[in-house]
Amino acid sequence: AFSRHSHIKYHHTTHTGKKLYQCSQCKKSFSADSDLIKHHRTHTGEKPYQCHQCDKSFSANSNLTKHQRTHTGEKPYQCNQCDKAFSQSSRLIEHHRTHTGEKPYHCSQCDKAFARHSYLKIHQTKHTGEKLYQCSQCEKAFSRKHDLRKHYLTHTGEKPYQCDQCDKAFTTSSNLLIHRRTHTIEKSFHCSQCDKAFSHSKVLIEHQRTHTGEKP
Repeated sequence: AFSRHSHIKYHHTTHTGKKLYQCSQCKKSFSADSDLIKHHRTHTGEKPYQCHQCDKSFSANSNLTKHQRTHTGEKPYQCNQCDKAFSQSSRLIEHHRTHTGEKPYHCSQCDKAFARHSYLKIHQTKHTGEKLYQCSQCEKAFSRKHDLRKHYLTHTGEKPYQCDQCDKAFTTSSNLLIHRRTHTIEKSFHCSQCDKAFSHSKVLIEHQRTHTGEKP
């Protein structure tokens, strides 16, 4: 039984497939008035759902719920084939494909296929040359969101990758990895005036000039 006329109307659309609610700005249609309201926010930019733990806000309550799991660490979607769990059902579906080998997203210009739509989009830029991710601080653009994030750090000066053996920090994990090798390499060239040691004699000679004041 249906308590409201709108519920009856919506239920009928599940049988007929009709989309009765049309957007006045772009002519997209929806089967539920609630979906049309959510869609309108893509035009207005309205984000009424505010996170109480940070300054982010969202156009849909469901997106706020997903975001809040980044604060709580909650991962309610458990894989039944391994011990991994996810905060979003879509991530679990994508993960399942690592077990099944399914690649439902096919490139229309070559024979490659991908487990995620996002991977297909990145791949397609190789054919089109399109760079989807534009830096808001300069004119540079990138084909991958990951590359844009790395580039953005050159503007902010942020160095999120901290060495756990010294006080140095880096903008990329690859640079941190290179730096870490300096800790593992044997340092057999010791300075006679302080406790520093170096892996190459040339570097030791350069260092010793800081004590003598000698200029090369």
